[in-house]
Amino acid sequence: MSEHDKAFQDYYPENVAHCYGCGRLNADGHQIRTFWEGDESVTRFQPRPEHTAIPGFVYGGLLASLIDCHGTGTAAAAMYRAENRPMDSLPAYRFVTGSLQVSFLKPTPLGPLLEIRGRVKEIKGRKVVVEATVFADGVATARGEVIALQMPENFSG
Repeated sequence: MSEHDKAFQDYYPENVAHCYGCGRLNADGHQIRTFWEGDESVTRFQPRPEHTAIPGFVYGGLLASLIDCHGTGTAAAAMYRAENRPMDSLPAYRFVTGSLQVSFLKPTPLGPLLEIRGRVKEIKGRKVVVEATVFADGVATARGEVIALQMPENFSG
């Protein structure tokens, strides 16, 4: 896997790679993969039939979890980028959610590949604020803000 094929989540150390939303080691989870496209972070995710809220539409909790994990992954990548460090350098950056705010703009159809696009609004100390928007067929259906906090070293056990 080349550097350009590796998602932000591919760099997570094994002890913090089990998250239901973004952990590559969680076989039952979403295993989202996030990449830079210029100054935006991008995740693409295909909802499955079990992600139904009402027939034909995606469950809002899924959208919130995608925004959440997209935001914490973007926060880690942004911190490495701000320090001009490769993502496999130590100490490793890993973020947890301090706050998650989601606005549902319109029903999200079940079927299309979803695209989550994020922008870093602020980096301040151990806090990174990321705004993310979910798109279905190019239409914004949900928008959220994640306040991501750098995970304390003793948090991972």
